[in-house]
Amino acid sequence: MKTFNSIESKFKFTAPDVGMQSGSGSNRSETFTFNSLPNNVNELQALPQASLDSPFKTSALVLAALCRYEQNPEETYEMLNFLKGPEDLSNYDKQFLKERLTGKFYKVKSFFAGATPENNYEPSKPYVITVSENPYSYPDENWATLYVHSGGADSPRPIKLRKKPSTGQWFLNDIQCLSDIRVPMASDPWA
Repeated sequence: MKTFNSIESKFKFTAPDVGMQSGSGSNRSETFTFNSLPNNVNELQALPQASLDSPFKTSALVLAALCRYEQNPEETYEMLNFLKGPEDLSNYDKQFLKERLTGKFYKVKSFFAGATPENNYEPSKPYVITVSENPYSYPDENWATLYVHSGGADSPRPIKLRKKPSTGQWFLNDIQCLSDIRVPMASDPWA
């Protein structure tokens, strides 16, 4: 059985009870390390972050799940459905992913440490991803917008989440981080 860990979370800054009050964000980041990435929903659920008890954990798992899309979109959809909680992906969501990722799968890899246009977005191993908040990350109670940085973009990209108060879990609401980035050097005719 494969061991999946991203047990190591590094806190750069601390903040009070995250997301409990409007505007309670700071400039905190959490870094997650994965020795390998999940291939299906069972492997995803075996990860420590699958408790979904923070928006940082859920955001990191969204990108780990999206890494499977190129090999198997259906398994990716199952993992994202788990991360969406009480709502499944809509047909619109699936079409959105297809449009954003077909022929541009490098976008997902670009969020992991070491992935740059120069190395065709090949991340370092183990896989490391950093998720950040800012002072505006919690505009309303039970809602959060966290950010991930792409090696091919100048500014961080958002992921929107929603907290289910009855369980305290944070679920994916909207993947907003998949807009275009700089193309990999191997695909750039001007490189």
